[in-house]
Amino acid sequence: MPPLRALASLAIGFCVVCALAWPLPPRFAGDSGAAQAQTPQGPAPARKRVIPKARPKATPKAPGASAPQAPARTPHDQADQALAQIPGIPDARVWGDVDADFARVLPTERGSWLSLSGGGADGAYGAGVIAGWSQGGNRPDFTLVSGVSIGSLIAPYAFLGTKFDDELRQNFLEITAADVFEDHPTSQSLMDTWPLKRLIEKRVGPQMLAAIAAEHQRGRRLLVATTNLDAGRRVIWNMGAIAARGDDKSLKLFRDILLASSSIPGFFPPVEIEVEANGKTFTEMHLDGTVTAPFFVAPETLFNATSAKLPTNDIYVVINSKLTSEFDVPERKIVSVLGRTIGVALVTALRAELMLVTTGTQRLGITLNVASIPVTFQQPNVTLFDAKYMQALFNLGMERGKVGTAFERRAAALPDLRTNAQ
Repeated sequence: MPPLRALASLAIGFCVVCALAWPLPPRFAGDSGAAQAQTPQGPAPARKRVIPKARPKATPKAPGASAPQAPARTPHDQADQALAQIPGIPDARVWGDVDADFARVLPTERGSWLSLSGGGADGAYGAGVIAGWSQGGNRPDFTLVSGVSIGSLIAPYAFLGTKFDDELRQNFLEITAADVFEDHPTSQSLMDTWPLKRLIEKRVGPQMLAAIAAEHQRGRRLLVATTNLDAGRRVIWNMGAIAARGDDKSLKLFRDILLASSSIPGFFPPVEIEVEANGKTFTEMHLDGTVTAPFFVAPETLFNATSAKLPTNDIYVVINSKLTSEFDVPERKIVSVLGRTIGVALVTALRAELMLVTTGTQRLGITLNVASIPVTFQQPNVTLFDAKYMQALFNLGMERGKVGTAFERRAAALPDLRTNAQ
């Protein structure tokens, strides 16, 4: 098992930036007159430029002006970080790489678990699988649901059950790139995510938090992963415990965590979350959970513990991506090569983590079921959050979820780590 963990860590560590594997924004995709990459069907379709919605309280900037600088952060050290807590919610989070910490957020009842990966617009597939599963009539009442990145935005709906399927569908079939980011730099990122922040505020309100808090009181658990940039570690947020606080501060924290888990490093700004330690208040920087976990089931070390036990007999993992890298011909440009490399790294990280979890669950006697986008899906993706592409993905996921073909049971056999292996 140690070599597997090392391999997974290496692959995941390589996938530090743009872990959602979104196509690069038009501003970084090369000159409009540049030759397009060839596909087996001919030239790839040109990508449309994203036209953002009106920026709130925008202030015109002089041509060439740089992004405003953020204020200096409150000094804190590793000792402060070790004791840092969310004011008023001591059980709000745990480290995602410590077995004893993870034990504190386990559900109180035995039941099926669901883990949702990152994947950007490809999250439409996972949303479709969840909705189709409901229509098939055999969707479990999960005792634990975890989400990373785009998976964190699906997770609350999956956690709350079939009555929220219509809202889940709307969120993925009505969204555009302009609802996610503005092609405008900040002092910490190449783009601004105020549109996504606004969207989360619209979708996640007091009623949703009250429903999540009620399920938390029943012993079920909703978990979301972020990456603490200061500590360089995975953090698992106990979203039901946060919802149970039931005030404006907990609502803001809940929303901030969802935004942080979806914030691609470098491309999107990190989210600062206020904590307390050693008598002082400071902020931590949190960003995309896929940096430290392409999907999250449990701390990797737990799968190697001799006395490890988890209160589940079956785990379902929805991977919002293909598990193979498709052929592509990047241009001779830094950003094009970097984008292609990151995409391949994400696939490698997913396959390595899946290999580790497959072996670990088999060792613990837990059935692992995995859904991923089939290699046969070939709908062109013309632009970021392309409506036709996402509709086709959602429909495919819904059909496969409904008829029961979305998931396949994973044995402990080691998969071929070549990223284009079938």
